[in-house]
Amino acid sequence: MKEDIVTKVRERLFENADPKYRDFQAKLVPNIPPESVIGVRTPVLRKIAKDMVKNGEGKDFLEMLPHRYFEENQLHGFIISLEKDYEKCMEAEDKFLAYVDNWATCDQQSPAVFKMNRDKVSGKIKMWIRSEETYRVRFAIKMMMDLFLGEYFDREYADMVADTVSDEYYVNMMRAWYFATALAKNYEETVSYIENHRLDDWTHNKAIQKAIESFRVKAEHKEYLKTLKK
Repeated sequence: MKEDIVTKVRERLFENADPKYRDFQAKLVPNIPPESVIGVRTPVLRKIAKDMVKNGEGKDFLEMLPHRYFEENQLHGFIISLEKDYEKCMEAEDKFLAYVDNWATCDQQSPAVFKMNRDKVSGKIKMWIRSEETYRVRFAIKMMMDLFLGEYFDREYADMVADTVSDEYYVNMMRAWYFATALAKNYEETVSYIENHRLDDWTHNKAIQKAIESFRVKAEHKEYLKTLKK
């Protein structure tokens, strides 16, 4: 019974609950109800997700949306990320994004199979970036950052991030993170986005701030970026 899986999962989650960590975690995701946070650390959640995939419970758990607890959403994302079949992984991801309600659940998903299917993922990214759903857009930008920087850099994706217009904090923070990472990995190709003020003022300054804070950005580049703040 699927209900038995939920009961079993919740028992294991509460067995691993850390009250102090729960309070800390709840502050990191202030847009969700604090009572939805149990307080289970990420390494433990990843271990539970692996166990569920191994014993066959993961597949049924993915059908149990929506979830009650933050950690259940985390488990859901980790189980999806472990899926080795691209089509199954993408189908599960596309469905789950409608239920993602916080940055942590969005950002901690990193399906390995996507890296082996960049061309296929590209089409979905271009759909997600046009969504009205905050975390579907944020996930699209995260995938551009994870899959299409460095040796896979493509200006088309940088343009999409730059041209995304949003009033959502969590979307614009990811846009800033994307460009800060791009300045670390593809400085020559992306510094013009800052020089030419392609971003709104808040995202522009936040991207510079994050780049300056990054140990991956060269010192001389940081000094130049400081002169470009709005």
